[in-house]
Formats: sequence, C-alpha cells, structure tokens
Amino acid sequence: MSPKNPQKTEVKPTNRTRSKTAQKLLLWKLALSILGLLIWVAAVIIACQYAVTFGLYFILGRDLLTTPVWTTVCNALIYALATFLIIWVPVKFFKKRPLSRTELGFKGLFTWTDILLAPAGFIVYLIFASVLIAIFSHFSFFDASEAQELGYNLLNGFDRVVAFFALCVIAPVAEELIFRGWLYAKLRALIPGKRLSLILSILLVSILFGLLHGQWNVGVNVFAMSIVLCTMREITGTIYSGILLHILKNTIAFALVYIFGFGG
Repeated sequence: MSPKNPQKTEVKPTNRTRSKTAQKLLLWKLALSILGLLIWVAAVIIACQYAVTFGLYFILGRDLLTTPVWTTVCNALIYALATFLIIWVPVKFFKKRPLSRTELGFKGLFTWTDILLAPAGFIVYLIFASVLIAIFSHFSFFDASEAQELGYNLLNGFDRVVAFFALCVIAPVAEELIFRGWLYAKLRALIPGKRLSLILSILLVSILFGLLHGQWNVGVNVFAMSIVLCTMREITGTIYSGILLHILKNTIAFALVYIFGFGG
C-alpha cells in the first residue's frame, strides 16, 4: 500500500497580521488622498493658466493681450476660474462636503489681531527667507538674482494702477483662499494626529506653493512666506492676516520693481 499523502494544513492569518495589512491599506489610501489633493490643485491652476491665456490670445491677439489692462483681465480670469473649479468641482461631481466659511478661514471680518500680526509675520518671513536663500545659494542650480516674470513691462500712469490691482489685490486674495484656505483645511482634516496633521499640512501647502511659482529663487522665497502664512492661519483661525501679509509683500515688491526700478 502506498503511504497516504499528508494533509496540507491551511495557515490562517492571525488578528495581528490582518491588523498590519489593514494599517498598510489605510496608509496607502491616506497617501493617495493627500497626493490627489495636491495634484488636483496644481492641475487646475496650470490648466486654467493655459486655457485662459490661449483663449484670450486667439480672441485678442498677442499685441492686445500683452497690454497691462488685458494682462490684468487674463490674470483675474485665471484666478477666478481656478478658485471656482478647485472648490466647486469636488462638491458637484464627487459629492464631497462643501467647506464652510469657517473652515475656509473666511469667517467674520478683519480684526486688530490680523492687522497687527501681518507686519510681525512679514518680518519673520523676511528673516526665514533670507536664511533659506543663503543656504540654497551654495548650490549651482540656484540663482538668487534671477528676476521673476510678472507679465508686465514698464508701467506708467493708469497702467500702473491696473497692474497693482492684479498683483497686490487679486493674487493675494485668490492664493490665500486656495492654498491657506481650501487646501490647508482639507489637509488638516484628512491627516490624522494633531501634531502630524499640523506639520505635514504646513509643509505640503508650502512646498506646492513654491513649486507652482516655477523658479528656484522665487519658490524658496514664497515657501518661507507660506510657512509663516500657514502658521498665522493656525493662530487666528482665518486667512485674513495672511491676506494682509501677502498684500504687504507684493506691494513692496511692486514698488521696488515698477516705481523705483529695482530688480526689473
């Protein structure tokens, strides 16, 4: 008689193994959700830039589009469309819960705390940015003196007013609402752990904000600014002090470039 084949014993996963597998799946799901948020914001902003710019280019032509008035109109349309799509599409098509004004950091009105915190934060930002730029200046790929392309040439009279409105009012409000408002609130709610959520949300928002500015020197500078802006958002619960700091920073840069002729 041939010997009987030994029966194969089935190894069942233990509770500990199942728990580890579930934790890995949750981590992957969390990582993909975070990555999806970042890609969504970046993709919408870049797509809006191309769509609006090329759309107006075909309608108006290059000469008219590069005038300060139409450059401002173009920038305003890009910011308005990007803000609308980033906030509205997830709610409409993916059935995501809309953020309240409180969650967006857009509740109430400006306070004296916001007004006083903005210049204090501006000083902190300048120091932090100076340190980072000094560190990055040791790398060959980093050119601290590279001029930022703002879309405007020499400005005079009414053109200067129009450009000021675009760079120092529209851009700060829209960027704070998108990055320190919507994206920051989404990341804070998504990432578990109070301290981990705070640190990762600030870093991820600031890294993306820097990358989307397209230049190493500008990216490092606005990364430092975003760290301060996110911190003020956390302190006050609103984006108002950040808007004021952003306006202050852009106004000073505008004056240096388009009024005093530095850095152009």
